[in-house]
Amino acid sequence: MSKKNKNYKKVLTEMYHLLCKAFGPQHWWPGETPFEIAVGAILTQNTNWGNVEKAINNLKKQNTLNVKAMHNMADKELVLLIKPAGYYNIKAKRLKKFLDFFTNHYKGSIEKMKTEDKKTLREKLLNINGIGPETADSILLYALEKPIFVIDAYTKRVLIRHNVVSEKAGYHELQEIFHKNLPRDTMLFNEYHALFVKLGKDFCKTKPKCEACPLRGAV
Repeated sequence: MSKKNKNYKKVLTEMYHLLCKAFGPQHWWPGETPFEIAVGAILTQNTNWGNVEKAINNLKKQNTLNVKAMHNMADKELVLLIKPAGYYNIKAKRLKKFLDFFTNHYKGSIEKMKTEDKKTLREKLLNINGIGPETADSILLYALEKPIFVIDAYTKRVLIRHNVVSEKAGYHELQEIFHKNLPRDTMLFNEYHALFVKLGKDFCKTKPKCEACPLRGAV
């Protein structure tokens, strides 16, 4: 497809249906509560989900996967519990900053946080040290059920390889393509991003398996 004349709506819709047909529902994000999802979104920075699961399980075993326990926990203890997720000193500080924000602004209540306007809440999250667009949007979409599309490395890689966007496209530009060409629907954005992750992990790897790709020849 020519980069000068794209029908993004048609392309994105076709890709979505092909991925749904190939993989089925993904039931994302893996997490039992919105708070667990938010913690996982911070822990998953620069690591794989298997390592995050180990850290989450450590918190669960100590019955500390809750706002009050983690907020009151000594930094050294938190570091030890989340160690499997890597960059544990940095991530412990980021979690503490998020917990301060969550406690001070919303008294540790996800329901209170959900009532905040999406744009305002996104700006507040981005002001927390260590939380960038992908982490903020993951919290908004998966923990708070706000209709916002998450752009990650898998999504960008797939779109570039299928000649939908250029390698120079930034986070906001990519996000706007989805926002402008698909219905602003939380479940759709949830499922679509999860399907990109599945495709990226199984086929669109650093060394891609193009011959078996569900999108091969489609766009």
